[in-house]
Amino acid sequence: MGETEQRPTAGSRLGAQENAGISTLEHGQKLPMTPPGKLISIKIQMLDDTQEVFDVPQRAPGKVLLEAVCNHLNLVEGDYFGLEFPDHKKIMVWLDLLKPIMKQIRRPKHVVLKFVVKFFPPDHAQLQEELTRYLFALQVKQDLAQGRLTCNDTSAALLISHIVQSEIGDFDETIDREHLAKNKYIPQQETLEDKIMEFHRNHIGQTPAESDFQLLEIARRLEMYGIRLHPAKDREGTKINLAVANTGILVFQGHTKINAFNWSKVRKLSFKRKRFLIKLRPDVNSSFQDTLEFLMASRDFCKSFWKICVEHHAFFRLFEEPKPKPKPVLFTRGSSFRFSGRTQKQVLDYVREGGHKKVQFERKHSKIRSIGSLTAQPSEQHPEVPKQSCSFTFGDDTDSPVVQSCRQGKELKLSAEDVGQRRSPSLKKSPKEGGKLDGVVMATQEEEEEVVKDGTQQNRSQSQQPSTAGSLTGSPHLSELSINSQGAPVVANMSLSPNLSPDAKQSSPLVSPLLHDPSCIRTDDEEEVRRKRFPTDKAYFIAKEVATTERTYLKDLEVITSWFQSTVSKDDCMPDALKNLLFSNFEPLHKFHTSFVKEIEQRLALWEGRSNAHIKGDYQRIGDVMLKNIQSMKQLTVHLRKHSDVLMELENGIKNSRKLETLCRDFELQKVCYLPLNTFLLRPLHRLMHYKQILERLCKHYPPNHVDFRDSRAALAEISEMVAQLHGSMIKMENFQKLNELKKDLLGIDNLVIPGREFIRLGSLSKLSGKGLQQRMFFLFNDVLLYTGRGLTASNQFKVHGQLPLYGMTIEESEEEWGVPHCLTLRGHHQSIIVAASTRAEMDKWTEDIQMAIDLAEKSSGPTPELLASSPPDNKDPLTVSDCSSLPAGLISDQRPVSISYVCWYRMQSLSFYDILQSNENQLSGNLLRKFKNSNGWQKLWVVFTNFCMFFYKSHQDNHPLASLPLLGYSLTIPSESENIHKDYVFKLHFKSHVYYFRAESEYTFERWMEVIRSATSSASRAHVLSHKESHVY
Repeated sequence: MGETEQRPTAGSRLGAQENAGISTLEHGQKLPMTPPGKLISIKIQMLDDTQEVFDVPQRAPGKVLLEAVCNHLNLVEGDYFGLEFPDHKKIMVWLDLLKPIMKQIRRPKHVVLKFVVKFFPPDHAQLQEELTRYLFALQVKQDLAQGRLTCNDTSAALLISHIVQSEIGDFDETIDREHLAKNKYIPQQETLEDKIMEFHRNHIGQTPAESDFQLLEIARRLEMYGIRLHPAKDREGTKINLAVANTGILVFQGHTKINAFNWSKVRKLSFKRKRFLIKLRPDVNSSFQDTLEFLMASRDFCKSFWKICVEHHAFFRLFEEPKPKPKPVLFTRGSSFRFSGRTQKQVLDYVREGGHKKVQFERKHSKIRSIGSLTAQPSEQHPEVPKQSCSFTFGDDTDSPVVQSCRQGKELKLSAEDVGQRRSPSLKKSPKEGGKLDGVVMATQEEEEEVVKDGTQQNRSQSQQPSTAGSLTGSPHLSELSINSQGAPVVANMSLSPNLSPDAKQSSPLVSPLLHDPSCIRTDDEEEVRRKRFPTDKAYFIAKEVATTERTYLKDLEVITSWFQSTVSKDDCMPDALKNLLFSNFEPLHKFHTSFVKEIEQRLALWEGRSNAHIKGDYQRIGDVMLKNIQSMKQLTVHLRKHSDVLMELENGIKNSRKLETLCRDFELQKVCYLPLNTFLLRPLHRLMHYKQILERLCKHYPPNHVDFRDSRAALAEISEMVAQLHGSMIKMENFQKLNELKKDLLGIDNLVIPGREFIRLGSLSKLSGKGLQQRMFFLFNDVLLYTGRGLTASNQFKVHGQLPLYGMTIEESEEEWGVPHCLTLRGHHQSIIVAASTRAEMDKWTEDIQMAIDLAEKSSGPTPELLASSPPDNKDPLTVSDCSSLPAGLISDQRPVSISYVCWYRMQSLSFYDILQSNENQLSGNLLRKFKNSNGWQKLWVVFTNFCMFFYKSHQDNHPLASLPLLGYSLTIPSESENIHKDYVFKLHFKSHVYYFRAESEYTFERWMEVIRSATSSASRAHVLSHKESHVY
C-alpha cells in the first residue's frame, strides 16, 4: 500500500507536537489496540466550518475516530464533544463510541460527520481550557445562526456583540457595519444591527478569550442553551418536545419549558417501541403519576432519545464510567447500550491533576490575529510566547483602526504565568472577573483555586468620571437577561480564572486571567539602584505605609462617592432621603482624605529629597501631620456615627424595592466594586483602627526624646479615643453586614437577619450519612447551626439542608465510635448528626465555638423560631462531595465580589467572626515585586491586601484590580537555599502546586506583609485572636 498524502492538520497549524493530544480514556489507561485492516477516509466538519479527513481502520470503533479528532485539535476536554451524522433514515444520531464505525455508517465516503458539543455543563466556568470555551462559543454562534438558540432581541444583540468583539476587536462604526453586512449571525439580523453596535461599543479592551467567556455567561442563562428538541406527544395526544440537559429531562411546548424532571427524581428510564417511559421516585408532595409515558414518531426516534438520556445521566451524575454487564449465556433482553468515556468528574479530576500539556491556538474568524483556522504558532519555536490566545498579531495593514487602537494601549498579552483557572470570579484561562472566587465548581478537597476579578486592564485617571461602558456587567441591559448575582463570589469577582502560576497543573473555578505586561519586569540592577536612593529609617517606611494605605482608602471612598453615586443618579429607584443620608455622610470624608493623602505624599517627597529641596526644615517625621489631621478628623465623627443608619436604611430600601435591589446587585457586578457593597460602607470605621495601629508602631519605634515622639503620642491618644467611642457600633455593624452577606449566599432561609442573632463561624465539614462522608457547608450562629450543600441554581447559593437549634444540644467526640478521624456527634432534641473536620485543629475550633454557642443559647429565653420555610430531609438530598464538581459556581460566573463562604467551601477551611474582625485591622497596600516559580524576572505590581485576599493592580491609580488571590489555605514561608532566590525580603506563598514569590523593598515592609498575610492564610483560634498582638516567629 502506497504512502498516503500528508495533510496539514489543525494540530500542526496550531504548532503543537503530534503527541500533545489527550486521550479521553481513563487517566493511566492506554489506547485500545487499533484493529488491523484497510483504512477508510471519513470527513469531519469542524465547529469553525472547515472540513478535515481522517483515516481510521475499517474495523475501528467510534472511540478511535473521536480520539483522532481530539488529538488533531490538541483538545484536552474532548469528552464534552461528540460526532453526529444522519443515519439511513435521515435521523441525526450520535456516533456510538463502542460500536465499529462501519456498522453505524453504511457509506462513509458519502457521509460528513459533524464535530459538535454534546454535553453542556451547567456552568462554563467548569471548562478549564480556553480552547474548549472557544469551541463552545463557536457552537453558540452556530446555534444562533440555525435558529436553535432562541432568545429575545436584546439577548441576541448582546450575544452577537461579543462574537463581533472577538472577531474584529474594538468598536469602529464603519468596520462594524461592513462586518455585519458580510456576516449573518441570526435570521433577520438587519433589524438588530444598531442594537448590536450599541452593545459592541461597551466592550472596548475586551480580548477574544473574555468575549468567549461573556458570550457563554449570557448564553447559559437562556432557556434553549444546549437544548435539542425531540418531538413527542403526551398521553392526551398534545404535541410537545422532549429534551435532556445536565439537570435532567425537560418538557417543552414549542420553545417554552413547561416541566422538568431532575435526575434525583428519576428512578428509571426505558422505552417500549415508540413509547418513552420515565419512572419517578415516590414523592408525597408530587402530583405526577409514578410512570410518565410519551409517544414518539418511531422506535428509532425513541431509542435515540433514550440513549442520549442514558449518556447525559452517566456523564453528569456518575463518578466513573459504568462497567459493562456480563453477557448472558442463553439470551439477552433489552438494550446492551451503555455510556462510554470519562464522566465529567473524571474530566475535571484529570485536568486538575495536571495530566495534560497546554498549547496555543488561534481563531479562524478573528481578525485580531493572523489566522487561518484553529491554529497557532509552534510552541516549541517560541518557548517564551504566552501560552494563550490573547496577544495581538497583525499583518501588513499597520494603519488599520484595530492597529491604531492597539497602539493606544489596547495591546494586551496574557502569559501562562498570568492565566489562572474563574472556582469566578476566577477558571483556568477564563476571563471571569471575579470572580470573583470562583465561578466554577470543583468541590473536592484537593481543589486549587485562585481568583481573578478582572482579566482586562483599563487604566483610568483619577479625573475620569465613572463609566460602566467597558464592562458587560455594567451594562444597563444586564437585568433584561435575568443575570443573577447571588453566587457571591467572588470569587469571583470572582472573579471565577486563569492560573497565576506558570507551572500550575490544576485548574480551578476560582480564577481568571491576570494581565502580564513585559514593561513591568524590572531588572535586579535597576531595583538596587532605585532602593539605595531612599531613606532607610523605619519611621520613613511607617510613614510610607500611611501613604499607600491612604491611597487605597481614598479609592474605596470613591467607589461610593463617585461610582455608586453616578449609578444611582441614572436611575430614580433610591429614595431621596436615603440618597441624602448616604452621600451627605461620605462626601465630606472623601473631600477630607483627598487633602490628607496629598499632604502625606508631599511630606514623603520632602523626606526622600525628591522635591522642594531648597526648603529648610526637619521634614523627616510624620507625627505632626497625623496629629493635625486626626484633630480635624474628630469634627467628622458626626458623619461616622451615622454609618450604622446608612447601612440599616440601605438594607431596608433593598428589602422594600426590587428596583433598588437590582441596581445594587448590578453595581456589585462592576469591576470597580471588588468587595461587597456594604463593606465599602464600613471602610471609614476600619480606617480608624489602621491609624491607631500605625501610630502604636510609630510610638514604639521612637525613643521618648525623639522630636516626633510627642506629636505621635498625642495623635495616638486622639485616635484611640475615637476608636473607643465607635468600637461597639462597629462590631454590631460588622455582624449586621455579615448576616446580610450570608443571606445572599444561602437559599432556603426566611428570616436570617433578625435582632439578637449573631454570626459565630462558617466553614466546610464532612457530614456522615448513609452515603458516607458528604461535604457540607456549616453556618454557626448564637442560636442555630445550619448545614448546606452547593445549590443547583444559576446563582450558586448554598442550599440549606437542615438546621439544629442550639438550645439543649450536646457535643461529643466520636472518633472511636465511627472510625472517622476528627469526628464529632451533635445531638439535638429532634436530630443528631455526625460531622468530621479536615484536621484536628479545625475540629478544636468548631468544638470550642459550638460549645460557646450552646452556652449562649442556654442562657437565652428558650428555643428560637424556625429559620426555614421547610427543611428538606438530608437523606433525600443527592448532593455528595463528588457531585459538587459538576455544579455551577456563582462566584466567577456572576462576577460578584469574592465570597468568603465560597473560598471556605473549596479550600475546606473555616472562618470565625473573630477572624473577620481581625482581618479588618490587618489591611495593607503597596508595591511588591512578584516572581513565579519558573520565571526569571520580577514583575512590579500594586497589591492590596484585604478581606483575606490579595488584589493585584498595575498601579495604584487603577480603578479596579487585574486579579485576586484568596489566601485561606495558603502556606506562608521564606524561600529555602535550594530555591535559588538570592534576594532580601522575599516571602513565598504556596498552595499545592502553585508557588509565588513576593519581594518587599525593606525589612519593615517585609515584616508587615508577613504579619498581615499570616493572619489570612489560616483561620486563627478564638483565644489566639483575642490575645494576638505580637508578631509570629517564622
